[in-house]
Amino acid sequence: KTEYKKVPDEEANKDLAEGEEPKMKTVPETTEGYEQMNTNKPIWLRSPSEVTEEEYKDFYQSAFRASYDEPMAHTHFSLEGQIECKSILYIPGMLPFELSRDMFDEDSRNIRLYVKRVFINDKFEDIVPRWLKFVRGVVDSQDLPLNVSREILQKSKVLSIINKRLVRKSLDMIQSIANDEDESKYIMFWNNFGKYLKVGVIEDQRNKDDIIPLLRFFSSANEDEYTSLDQYIEGVKEGQKSIYYVTADGKAKAKMSPAAEKVRSRGFEVLYLTEPLDEIMIESVTNYKDFKLVDVSKEGLNLDDEDKEERQKKEEELNASHKSVKEFLEAALAGKVQKVKMTDLLTESPAALVQSAYGMSPTMQRYMKAQNVASGGSDAGAMGSFNQAVLEVNPNHPVVQDLEQMIKAQGEESEEPKNFATLIYDVAALTSGYEIEDSGDFAQRILKMMTSKAVVDIKDAEVEAAIVEEETAVVEEKVSSVEVVDAVTEED
Repeated sequence: KTEYKKVPDEEANKDLAEGEEPKMKTVPETTEGYEQMNTNKPIWLRSPSEVTEEEYKDFYQSAFRASYDEPMAHTHFSLEGQIECKSILYIPGMLPFELSRDMFDEDSRNIRLYVKRVFINDKFEDIVPRWLKFVRGVVDSQDLPLNVSREILQKSKVLSIINKRLVRKSLDMIQSIANDEDESKYIMFWNNFGKYLKVGVIEDQRNKDDIIPLLRFFSSANEDEYTSLDQYIEGVKEGQKSIYYVTADGKAKAKMSPAAEKVRSRGFEVLYLTEPLDEIMIESVTNYKDFKLVDVSKEGLNLDDEDKEERQKKEEELNASHKSVKEFLEAALAGKVQKVKMTDLLTESPAALVQSAYGMSPTMQRYMKAQNVASGGSDAGAMGSFNQAVLEVNPNHPVVQDLEQMIKAQGEESEEPKNFATLIYDVAALTSGYEIEDSGDFAQRILKMMTSKAVVDIKDAEVEAAIVEEETAVVEEKVSSVEVVDAVTEED
């Protein structure tokens, strides 16, 4: 650094008279050396008891360029023993912008890795599993080499230990939010990051059991608030051994589903799984505690309040007593359904489409079709032949009873019963979440039915008018006869 000081000016003072004050001049003096500019320790190296909440917040906002976001939770910890490591982790208050476009954005910088206080990188994918992509933080290791590379990290036992610890601390943070008295905090967390936990259930077998209690769903018992599996279990009926769920494209469609109706009518709660990711995730959760998870839209549903053999016997009796309509529907819907069976589980709907045990739901079929088209494949029309649904029919419904009467009156070859049967299938497909393959044909059938109904109504109106006219004529004739008799009586 350069400093300035005053020294006597020798040239100016040559002719200086005795007793006069010497003249001075200012000269620069430069010295070289080192001065420590930052005397503060990095925040993650300080003791958690020395760091205030405001400092944690300020560090998060500056380090991760999140000026308008306040972290929902944070944890500050260190590892000692086999390895030494210090870390701070944050759960953001809102979904980071880059993750809103792509939930696994490769350019997202979530964990900043330091080695001996030297910044190395913030894009190492293996430092946390990808289902924790939303967690932000700093990790400072004393055991990794400074020339660390991706290949070194992949083989490093140190990284494996750090990874496990970061996952454990992240789960503890999420659990603390879930246990908070303010339930709105976890609702906000779930709305922002719930999909990441679902991916965790699918991909992280080691921590799956810790993630499952953190899952939330809507249900038939409460359509406006989230329900956990533990809350579901608290409200089960006596003797219930299953957790029932239905997949759909939203709460409204899940509620409308005839498959869910079969279970709701018996007083069982049904979970609504409303995203394609839910169906993939739930395949990894076949059991929870002592309860089996059951998809109500699958064939062969057995409820916990009745015996399996008894249920089978009931269905055999129903199929036998309504054999004619069952065989007619199978013939009329050949190529559309795998088979037709009668059931008394439906209460409000005339029919429902259900998949076989290993069939894909309509939501998943649409998702797979979209994926196939996006990758340059066909429109996945061939997929339908492997996923033909089973049509379950409610013989006690007035619509089905009308079809039976129609078959008896007009015969199986008549066009009207066939159209009626196809309409029953179309309605069951729509309410069960499937798409109508030929919307034009569907519209024509509706128009035919409306026209037929209108013609019948006109004929009925004409017949009724004729009857009224005839009755009026009879009354007028009687009145006329009475008047004649009265006139004769007066003459007498």
